[in-house]
Amino acid sequence: MSNFTKICALSDLIADAGIPALLGGKAIALFYVNEQVYALSNFDPIGQANVMSRGIVGSIKGELVVASPLYKEHYSLSTGRCLENSEVALTVYAVKVDGGDVWVENP
Repeated sequence: MSNFTKICALSDLIADAGIPALLGGKAIALFYVNEQVYALSNFDPIGQANVMSRGIVGSIKGELVVASPLYKEHYSLSTGRCLENSEVALTVYAVKVDGGDVWVENP
């Protein structure tokens, strides 16, 4: 059974930008793009730092991505895969918005 944790209010998010949060002690990054919330690991596997929430949101060939602020790799917001290096990926967490609150699945 899924275990969702309330993280914040939807109004706490910034359109087309990321914010850091904690999910059961893990650093995650929340992105609010096109009225949808995405949750990924905040840890940049190449830069080895919790910085993904500071990345720049954009799209490449129609896929929504966040660019790492350190080495500029692009990660898919929906799958976490790195577009430049297939050997690395960010963990993606399921998100639901209910009653104006953002809930993220804690596996």
